[in-house]
Amino acid sequence: MKTNLKPESLSPRDEIETVISKIRELIINRQLEPGDKLPSERTLSEKFGVSRSQLRLAIQKLEFYGLVKKYPKSGTFVSKIGVGALNSMMANILHLQTPDFKSLVETRLILETKAVKLAAVRRTEQQLYQIEVAHEAYINKSINGENAIDEDLLFHLKLAEASCNSVINSLMLVITPEIITNFVTNKICDKTNFSTLIKEHQDIVNAIKNNDPDQATESLKIHFNDLYQYCRT
Repeated sequence: MKTNLKPESLSPRDEIETVISKIRELIINRQLEPGDKLPSERTLSEKFGVSRSQLRLAIQKLEFYGLVKKYPKSGTFVSKIGVGALNSMMANILHLQTPDFKSLVETRLILETKAVKLAAVRRTEQQLYQIEVAHEAYINKSINGENAIDEDLLFHLKLAEASCNSVINSLMLVITPEIITNFVTNKICDKTNFSTLIKEHQDIVNAIKNNDPDQATESLKIHFNDLYQYCRT
C-alpha cells in the first residue's frame, strides 16, 4: 500500500514547497548531483505525494531561480553549481514570502521607468510601430466606452519589450498583468477621464519616437502619478 498519498488539507502552495524541500533533500543526500537529470514527472509526483500540476509549478519556480534547467526533448537537469550553493538557494526560496501588492507596484515603477528610458534610445522602427498599434487599440476601445484593460496591458508590455533588455521584459511580463488587474478591480487608480489617459500614453509614445529618454521618463512619471501616490500611503 502506498504511504505517500497527498493529504487532503495540503494547499497548492504547500505542495510546491513540498516538492522543493524533497528535491533539496535528494541533493543534500547526494541522490541527485549537480548536472543530474530529474526523474520523470510521474515518478516525482508519486514519490513526493503531490499533483503533477503543482509539481510542474514547483519545477518552473526552480527554473526561474536558475536551480534547474529544462532542455527540449532531453528533460530537466539540476544546475551545475555546488551542492552547498544549491542547498542554500533552495532554503532561501522556501523562506521567501509572497510579495505584497505595494512591493509589486514599487518594483514595476523601477522597472518600467528604466524600460522607457532604454526604449527611447534602443527601440527599433518595428518596436515603435508595435507601441503605436497598441496605443491606437487602447484609444479605440476607450472612446467607445469599452473595457480597455487588455489594451492598456499590451501597451505597457510593448514599452518594456522596446527596452531591448530581456530581463526587464521578462520581469514585466510576470508582474504587470496582476498589477493592472488589481488596480482596476480595486479602483486604486481613480482616473476616469480617458482623454487624459490617452494623452499621457501619447506623450510617452512621442518621447520614444523622438529618442528623448528624459522626456520619456518624465511622461511616464506623470502617467504613473496614481501609482506613486499609492506607494506613499
